Amino acid sequence: TLLTCLALTWLNPHVYLDTVLLIGSISTQYDPNALWFGLGAVTSSFTFFFSLGYGARLLAPVFARPRAWQVLDVGIGIVMWALAAKLLVGV
Repeated sequence: TLLTCLALTWLNPHVYLDTVLLIGSISTQYDPNALWFGLGAVTSSFTFFFSLGYGARLLAPVFARPRAWQVLDVGIGIVMWALAAKLLVGV
């Protein structure tokens, strides 16, 4: 289990794309406040993953019903169509 967790963490290309390239590139805009930017990034990451884990636990009874998955899928579909339309229109 521990090796699987380590592999999912360190062999995941998004680890490097998100932290090194994306956050690293954005952080250069906040050079005088680099410490605060770093602390904010760490805090928001912790909050996101903490909420994701406990939110999944809290919503498990809701998503035990197939209808909840259908509603979620429709919502995701609407968001994807809206993004596609926005890209097509160029707004």
